[in-house]
Amino acid sequence: MRPTAFQRIWQLPVLCVTLTCALAACGDTALLPPEAGMGSNPTLPKPNKTLFPTVNIAPAKGWPEGVMPTPAAGLGVTPLAAGLDHPRWLHVLPNGDVLVAESNAPPKPEDSKGIKGWIMKQVMGRAGAGVPSANRITLLRDADGDGRAEVRTVFLQNLNSPFGMALVGNDLYVANTDAVVRFPYQAGQTSITAAPTKVVDLPAGPINHHWTKNLIASPDGSKLYVTVGSNSNVGERGMDAEAGRAAIWEVDPKTGSHRVFASGLRNPNGMGWAPGSGALWTVVNERDEIGSDLVPDYLTSVRDGAFYGWPYSYYGRNVDDRVKPPQPDLVAQAVVPDYALGSHVAPLGMVFSEGSALSPSLAAGVFIGEHGSWNRVPHSGYKVVFVPFRQGLPAGLPVDVLSGFLSAEGHAYGRPVGVAMDRRGTLLVADDVGNVVWRVSGSLK
Repeated sequence: MRPTAFQRIWQLPVLCVTLTCALAACGDTALLPPEAGMGSNPTLPKPNKTLFPTVNIAPAKGWPEGVMPTPAAGLGVTPLAAGLDHPRWLHVLPNGDVLVAESNAPPKPEDSKGIKGWIMKQVMGRAGAGVPSANRITLLRDADGDGRAEVRTVFLQNLNSPFGMALVGNDLYVANTDAVVRFPYQAGQTSITAAPTKVVDLPAGPINHHWTKNLIASPDGSKLYVTVGSNSNVGERGMDAEAGRAAIWEVDPKTGSHRVFASGLRNPNGMGWAPGSGALWTVVNERDEIGSDLVPDYLTSVRDGAFYGWPYSYYGRNVDDRVKPPQPDLVAQAVVPDYALGSHVAPLGMVFSEGSALSPSLAAGVFIGEHGSWNRVPHSGYKVVFVPFRQGLPAGLPVDVLSGFLSAEGHAYGRPVGVAMDRRGTLLVADDVGNVVWRVSGSLK
């Protein structure tokens, strides 16, 4: 592939790159209201390719004393647990215990080489993603139901940037950045010391651009579905570096055999089974650097064997002419996502609201943790939203459920990642900048 204008910028001398960074926030500003990029029929303006890429980081500050995120009217929020180490993902066990993956990016030596790599490392540090990975899963237990965990134990340690978790019978599966592994589990256990059994290797390596790997078990436990994000923005490292990536895998947990279930998904993360239809749904982070109003991240059902466009096209058959050579035959097959969430909101966590005890208006739909933008002016995301469903499909605009993660000055007090419903029907939110797991309830209790 020929280098893009953005790639050529990063090849300039250090002084020029420093100037680029200073001017980056002037590269592009959104012209459309955020709602234009949301819903089942989003507005897709022409790409805006600027000389300087838009870089608009919300510096990570953490929560000031006495400050918390803002719940929607009629809801309350309390910390289930604070003082965690970059909590990213959540899994609720059948007995109500909450597993928290405390995790961050693994070493990626090939992804941080050169001027571009050095600068992106500084950018990630400014956004709160520069800390070493704790590489553990912590167990939280709120036995008395007061909304605060009175038990906190190290459940698993010495992992490798863990993320997704799933329990099938007495087998606990964990998606490390480079492999799915299995541990034996007994109900009520507060720690596991047994050695892991590898189920299947996952694409990783010295670049490993999108390192988070999520997993979910099929309802009958016979299959695992694993998200594997792309190794680049739009294939600029060549498609050989993308083997097995930008996809959801289907894995046989007994044998490790696997296949690509769906492809062309730039960076899928959260997944869930839709009540009623039983369809698999996911949220996807779309591509960057073609404007603050492009490309909408999305929520979609996932069809077996479907191709969703990346890197050759976006939101169906809208061709991305940065990608060379083009693949018109593949573009012609690209499936249009079900629902746009807005440009650059960075959706990570998602959970269906089945069993929610929050309010009747939040009883049918999906909660989504939006980690927040870096490639947009003004900021987008940095909140938890609810997408209502009607007759098995998204209907209406997203509703803010938990906001206030950004200060008036544009600093990030926190950034929501994983979301989960606990056994009592309240919503749990992992905040990897605030180092808190928040509990959103239907009252102030």
